[in-house]
Amino acid sequence: MTVTDLPALNATLNATCATLLVAAWILIKRGRMLAHRNVMLAACATSVVFLTSYLIYHFQVGSVKFTRQGPIRVVYFTILLTHTVLAVAIVPMVLITLSRGLRARYDAHRRIARWTMPMWLYVSVTGVIVYVMLYRL
Repeated sequence: MTVTDLPALNATLNATCATLLVAAWILIKRGRMLAHRNVMLAACATSVVFLTSYLIYHFQVGSVKFTRQGPIRVVYFTILLTHTVLAVAIVPMVLITLSRGLRARYDAHRRIARWTMPMWLYVSVTGVIVYVMLYRL
């Protein structure tokens, strides 16, 4: 694997995380707390691997320019802006949500998880979209 393979790996990790988040949401709705916990830990681990790979790539390559013109440029930068802002905001939210869940503070966990989960899912899905728009269009 070379540095040029990392964007595709990152998109795969984002898609995996999104899938795990949806699975965990379904599991908790069905009352399967232990399975929910395990899937959420897998989502966290996937995100840590993603962040590591993402940083390695961008430390070596730097910023990648979006070269397309026209309306697609506005769409791309709108998605990128919201993705980036929420990606920064989601890190402490995930840590707080995870901490509360692992400490069995379920009421406090649920209160923040209602915000954390959709934001984290949005960041994961838009990460894949940014990859497709930047490297595959």
